[in-house]
Amino acid sequence: MGAKMASSHQRFFSMRNPFSRCVLFAVALLMLLAITWKSDRIEDYGSRIVKAASSHSKGNGQQEPLGDTPQATDKDVVPVSTHMMDCSINTTYMGELKARYDLQDGFHYLKRYVKINREPIPRKSVTKLSQEFLPNTFKTIDLQNPALYGNEKCIDPIQVPVSQSPFPASGNLSDFMFGVSTTFKRFSSDKTSPVNEWTYWLTDGKGNSNGGKLVLLLLDATEDQILHASTVLRHVGIDVDVFHSDSAMEMAVRYLTLIPTLYNHPERPNKKWLVSCDDDTFFPSVHALTKKMEAYDPRDMLYIGTLSEDVNNVDRHGSQAFGGAGVFLSVPLAEQITLNYETCKTDEKIHESNSGWGPQGDILLRKCIYENSDVRLSILRGLYQLDLYGDPSGFYEAGIKPISLHHFKGGGWHSALPWQYTKLAHICGEDCTLQRFQTSDNFIISAGFSVVHYPQGINFNMAQMERTFAAAPQDKGWNLDYVFDPQRPSLLKTGRKISWDLQDAELSEDNSLTQTYVRRANDWRWVDRNGEPMSRVDGIIELVWVP
Repeated sequence: MGAKMASSHQRFFSMRNPFSRCVLFAVALLMLLAITWKSDRIEDYGSRIVKAASSHSKGNGQQEPLGDTPQATDKDVVPVSTHMMDCSINTTYMGELKARYDLQDGFHYLKRYVKINREPIPRKSVTKLSQEFLPNTFKTIDLQNPALYGNEKCIDPIQVPVSQSPFPASGNLSDFMFGVSTTFKRFSSDKTSPVNEWTYWLTDGKGNSNGGKLVLLLLDATEDQILHASTVLRHVGIDVDVFHSDSAMEMAVRYLTLIPTLYNHPERPNKKWLVSCDDDTFFPSVHALTKKMEAYDPRDMLYIGTLSEDVNNVDRHGSQAFGGAGVFLSVPLAEQITLNYETCKTDEKIHESNSGWGPQGDILLRKCIYENSDVRLSILRGLYQLDLYGDPSGFYEAGIKPISLHHFKGGGWHSALPWQYTKLAHICGEDCTLQRFQTSDNFIISAGFSVVHYPQGINFNMAQMERTFAAAPQDKGWNLDYVFDPQRPSLLKTGRKISWDLQDAELSEDNSLTQTYVRRANDWRWVDRNGEPMSRVDGIIELVWVP
């Protein structure tokens, strides 16, 4: 039989066909280029990982993230809530609140909804509203008679206009590397652990790094403790390297050592700013921080920070950046400090850094810079060292938008909960944190911090900070004026002010935020001038914010 005739498509792709040979050659060339490109990519990333790992302690290596910091497409989308208003009182839940906050029987309760209205307006220190905060009265909770409750109706929501500020999820700290030295005890203690605060300003709130790098030095930590700290921080999305620090080294020298540690880090070539701060330094607004830093050229030799608010501390320790507020160094200056490191930590220099309160790391760093260059401190307004004692409410109720906070863990300094305060930013924008809203019945909401009632009216200058706090150890009355401006007299123990303070904030899956503010009947602050309590009953206000 004769040979079969090849089909048309077989004839078309026959190797005898010149067009077929061209097509196959082109395909082969593309495959070769793809393999070569992939090989180059693998070799490039592999060399970067090896380089990073080679400079880390054994057992503490971390793979450098491949590529740029992840940027989710929904980060800047304004949250929408499906929350349904419900003000019915559930006595089981009321019992939980009573136990959680150790309240008296028959405590007062109020639930109030707040509707967030984002508008193209600037952030205001105080926004005056036409609505009342308390058009009715508080509910007295009697847990022994649950049948009294269950049919409560909601008051119309408080409508608050706010600016269209960005959300924490879209913050980008890729240009920054932060160095912190602390102890494992402080890191792991429920009272002093910085994990929640770091999670706020070093991640997008969704388990991903925002590009900021953390280098953590743990004093005398074991390998197991270093591994534990590293695991905890990476689990919440923080890009961190954890190292051992030796207590045999003078504390001031350990502080100075942060700078060459950051400068010699393998990821430093990708950074513009190296930042030294404390484990209780907090940045409420990543966007505000990065915006402020845009005013500086990172190619210059720059030493950026702030003085203490207390002029006595400046007189005592000197004019330098106080580290708790954050010290920002450009890479060129950090290089200079690294070159001079050995001569900056001699016994003589350590002795010179003793201000009478022991050798100070801030002084040692300032001397290393000033004695080896013409660089001097550039003040960044909005950074706060917060060398304050007593009740800090006057600061937090001033309507300001701080770039950094410090000394809020108690232990002699003031106590505050900035991680709780800033949860509102996730649904309202960063401008909302600590923004004030004044209602027509003399209540002021300092968003995230307190709800305050002024029963005798708001007849004072709200542009001035209330001096509820004190400077120490020598309070001359004007110590803080050069930073805070002269403060108005405190209203504590006058009968003119009573406050519910934030204790907890919970962000729900429906994008609503429930804030719990608590007032205690035995709070020493809320008495009149004769010492009589302004209320003899504990109280709770729940604010539910809805975008």
